[in-house]
Amino acid sequence: MEIKKGIAVSPGISIAKSLIIDSEDYRIPRRSIEPAQRMAEIQRVRTAFQDAARQLGQLESAQERTDGGKIKDIFAVHLRFLRDKSLRSKIRGVITTDLVTAEYAVSTVLREIASHFTNAKDPYISERAADIYDIERRLLKQLLGRRREDVEHLSQEVTIVARELSPTQTAGFDKKYVKGIATDAGGRTSHTAIVARSLGIPAVMALEDLTEIVRGGDTIIVDGNRGIVIVNPDEETIRQCERYGRELTELEHKLDAIKEKPAETRDGVKITLLGNIEFPSEAEIVLQKGGEGIGLYRTEFLYLNRPTEPTEQEHYEAYAKTAQVLMQRPLVIRTVDLGADKYTQSKRFAPEPNPFLGLRSIRFSLQNLTMFKTQLRAILRASVLGRVKVMFPLITNLQEMMQAKMILRDVMDDLDEESIAYNRDIEVGIMIETPSAALMASALARGADFFSIGTNDLTQYTLAVDRGNELVSTLYSAADPAVLYLIKAVIQDAHKAQIDVAVCGEMASEPEHIMLLLGMGVRTLSLTSPMIPEIKQIIRSVTIEDCNNVARKVLGMSSERQVSNYLRDATRKILPEAF
Repeated sequence: MEIKKGIAVSPGISIAKSLIIDSEDYRIPRRSIEPAQRMAEIQRVRTAFQDAARQLGQLESAQERTDGGKIKDIFAVHLRFLRDKSLRSKIRGVITTDLVTAEYAVSTVLREIASHFTNAKDPYISERAADIYDIERRLLKQLLGRRREDVEHLSQEVTIVARELSPTQTAGFDKKYVKGIATDAGGRTSHTAIVARSLGIPAVMALEDLTEIVRGGDTIIVDGNRGIVIVNPDEETIRQCERYGRELTELEHKLDAIKEKPAETRDGVKITLLGNIEFPSEAEIVLQKGGEGIGLYRTEFLYLNRPTEPTEQEHYEAYAKTAQVLMQRPLVIRTVDLGADKYTQSKRFAPEPNPFLGLRSIRFSLQNLTMFKTQLRAILRASVLGRVKVMFPLITNLQEMMQAKMILRDVMDDLDEESIAYNRDIEVGIMIETPSAALMASALARGADFFSIGTNDLTQYTLAVDRGNELVSTLYSAADPAVLYLIKAVIQDAHKAQIDVAVCGEMASEPEHIMLLLGMGVRTLSLTSPMIPEIKQIIRSVTIEDCNNVARKVLGMSSERQVSNYLRDATRKILPEAF
């Protein structure tokens, strides 16, 4: 039995056999083989090269029947690499010398070659790195195809173990069979973690080297509340975890009993609880948990897990379905937040070296106007079906907000010319997710109908900590005084401008932060649906004066640890079951 400690990112307990998968978008974990397995792995490499070359040959032949000369040339370059005997010889050498799997050898050798291309001063040569990555993915698809098919056609309960998962992969899991997730990388506010919570799959991340320890078929316990993964537990440990799981289920049922009661403090202050969703089907779950609408509809998931961009009609149908379920309750639709880890790097010819600081979110939309206008048209068309609002993500300055609003007005003009109905008074808000936006909140408030504070990215950019990097995950905390000062300033500026301000990041889902947020003046929270009953219970157990006292004390503290310990102790007195 081996116990690994990571970061709890999605609550619940699961016990199931492990299924190890590898993402074609990330480096393959190093796995050792026995000396006797060398020839079998070398044969796998030979077969993968032959199959990949055959596929490319067929694609190349197909181009001869079309006007695709440039594409045919690209295929020819790839074929030359696949037929290069020295390349295969180098891969065989890695397998023989290092005793590693075929996947690891292929990935290591090809990424080494790609790095040489990337560092070349000649732009033509440096751009060839994308060709090498494409060849790597093609070969890994041959080597790992059966394993990926297993994920798509499961017939028994499993725990997914991986180096790292993309949000796209996670969104495709069938929660009937995928009972738990455990990854080497990632963090609580990574988009993969957000999807896992949305699906209700217990998950632990930032386990560092779990993939080097676990073998396929091992029994795995995932404790998504305490951030623990247990490999091959004994019978007594399994019984203890099963009992703990039953206790958590009982608490969930107990909290569900208050779903019809208002989210109101003991001294009568009304707090609005909304849900965060990725898919239209989740709107019903938000209502079942006692939510009063949708405060964040992450529309980028319409673009993932599909080969082509969604059409205007597909956008419209998704928004219309959600609005109809809500029946005049609020629906805040965020325009696409593509880029970073939510626009698979395989869809870019040359992956960005630092995508979280690159072409993402509203920047991506402003440089892809046809796509942006298609989505805005659909949102406006759906606006007549309910209390629909539109929200622009990752605004960093006044110019970006004004550009986005100008494009929205252009789309309105187009709809007027076509006599298509929409709500002319639709509310337009922005997300405050960067220090620059927080510092300029008073100016931004003059052009926005509402703010929504995205604490995930705000924390990441304020503290310069990649929220998905397990090596620095301990430095990531929304309780850091620097983050709290910015949040407080945004709330004050919104109140001065008399516009609504909500918190929609993961901070709104964490029980220990609720009293602080209320004490700082927040009256609207948008959170993951499974946490709505628990957060409502805390709200119903406190007074605003209690919360004001908590905020005053916390905003006088100078260290993250001091803040976190104080908030945890204060919340534990109200809802001990949460800890």
